[in-house]
Amino acid sequence: QVRVVESGGGSVQAGGSLRLSCAASVAAYCTIFMSWYRQAPGKEREFVAGIKSDGTTDYADSVKGRFTASQGNAKNKNTVWLQMNSLSPDDTAMYYCKISDVHSCSRTYVGVWGQGTLVTVSS
Repeated sequence: QVRVVESGGGSVQAGGSLRLSCAASVAAYCTIFMSWYRQAPGKEREFVAGIKSDGTTDYADSVKGRFTASQGNAKNKNTVWLQMNSLSPDDTAMYYCKISDVHSCSRTYVGVWGQGTLVTVSS
C-alpha cells in the first residue's frame, strides 16, 4: 500500500518563503507524479500545482510566479517539492499532495492523498 507524506509546513510572515516536500513510498521501479492542493479554513480544496508525466508543470493562477513545483532526480524521483515565495495571508491553508499519475506501477495508486501539512502566513 502506498503512503504519501507531506512535510515542511509552518508559520511564516507575509513576504516570506517555505519549501514543502512530499514523498511517496513505492517500489524503486515505480515513478509517481504528484499534484499539490490546498484547503483554507471554510473553503473547498483547490489545485495549486501539478507535475505531469511529460515533464511539464501546471500552476493555479493565484500562485504563478511565486510557487515552483519540482520533482527529484533518479535517486529520489518519488519526492516532490513546492517552493513557495512571496507568501501572503491568503496562502494560509493545509497543503496536500495527491498522486496524479504513475509510470511502471499500479494505477490504483492514482488518487491517493497525503495527510497534509499546515502553512500559516501572518501579516
